[in-house]
Amino acid sequence: MVAREGWRLVYGAGGIGLMGIAARSAKAAGGTVFGVIPKHLLDIEVADSNLDTLIVTKTMHERKDTMFANSDAIAVLPGGSGTLDEFFEVLTWRQLGRHKKPIYILNCEGYWTSLLNLVNVSIDKGFADEHLRNHFVVVDSVSALIEGLRENLA
Repeated sequence: MVAREGWRLVYGAGGIGLMGIAARSAKAAGGTVFGVIPKHLLDIEVADSNLDTLIVTKTMHERKDTMFANSDAIAVLPGGSGTLDEFFEVLTWRQLGRHKKPIYILNCEGYWTSLLNLVNVSIDKGFADEHLRNHFVVVDSVSALIEGLRENLA
């Protein structure tokens, strides 16, 4: 999808997990891949050496800021604590007016339903404003993600 649409994949530069697979697939299809990894994770996350651009940062925060600065949109795919950290950072930045980049949550097979429930509970209990829901779009399929990105990146 990334290659076919002429987009650049910006990600955490690791060669493992779903994002490693996505990066290798994008690259194999002729896409451009931009990776950012903090120095202390070079061995742990097995930094992919087949990237068009690889930036090594000092800290995790610098990594997230560099990925954000080089992205036109954010797609939250199924992931773990690192994905959650990245999502909440860009969501908070959006809430604070730092950016207006679209944020998509790919909720395949309900993977992020519990996260979405948590956001709703924080709103319902008065800890977050109801407008928080307006800062991201939930899609349930890759095709819906593609359509949303096409609309916002055209």
